[in-house]
Amino acid sequence: MNGMKTMLLMVVLTLMLVGIGALLGGKTGMTMALVMAFGLNFITYWFSDKIVLKMYRARQVTEAEAPELFGMVRRLSQRAGLPMPKVYVMQEDQPNAFATGRNPEHAAVAVTTGIMRILSREELEGVIGHELAHVKHRDILVGTVAATIAGAISYLAQMAQWSMIFGGHRDEENGGSNPIATIVMMIVGPIAAMLVQMAISRSREYGADEGGAQIAGNPLHLAGALEKLDRAARQIPMDHTNPATSHMFIVNPLSGGALMKLFSTHPPIEERIARLKAMRLRG
Repeated sequence: MNGMKTMLLMVVLTLMLVGIGALLGGKTGMTMALVMAFGLNFITYWFSDKIVLKMYRARQVTEAEAPELFGMVRRLSQRAGLPMPKVYVMQEDQPNAFATGRNPEHAAVAVTTGIMRILSREELEGVIGHELAHVKHRDILVGTVAATIAGAISYLAQMAQWSMIFGGHRDEENGGSNPIATIVMMIVGPIAAMLVQMAISRSREYGADEGGAQIAGNPLHLAGALEKLDRAARQIPMDHTNPATSHMFIVNPLSGGALMKLFSTHPPIEERIARLKAMRLRG
């Protein structure tokens, strides 16, 4: 059911991108939007993992350099029936973690130095289990593609804005865009794309929490980790954080007030913890 929902939302995002292209330039614009979608997805599929790891200055570590972390990832990967992913460490005080890679055979798990300082071994296992669940469900690629398409929609909306400012619109009879429809698209398009991306990301986070708790063996360990990580993320800023990649982390690395939480790609921490505790009660 979760997979069907995600697929439907991805189709909606793609149709929005194509529709906006059609509004901007008729059939030519629609074709250009399709080419853009395929091109962005190609780049995302092959290079997104390398880009994000470099962006956060993550360094790959060996078993000799980080034996406890490396052994934990290997043990949980075997339990999840996954190939051993590459292990990376980020020199960041904020405790956080993410997984990346286009499929389980080309996956990587990255943790900050901060997370290894404040979590117990059991809590860190819960976090690693969460990230491995993302790998197993192929959430990384889905989330990255969704973020890329949503970004492309916002970019097209900005193009439409500049086009109207400089008088670059033609009437519909000549294949140009309807100015009223273009204005509506400029306002509604990016917001709608962001809401769809949020729905995809939140849905996958709940699934990774449940899957991660099963991999690690105890939902309460992950619940305790989430509580600590959420509190620390609000107190310790992360350097060089890119909002376009914030959905990848186990907790949102960007601090903010009620409005930020409302439009966050992550579900409310309280709800995630409550679901994990309910798993324990059912067990």
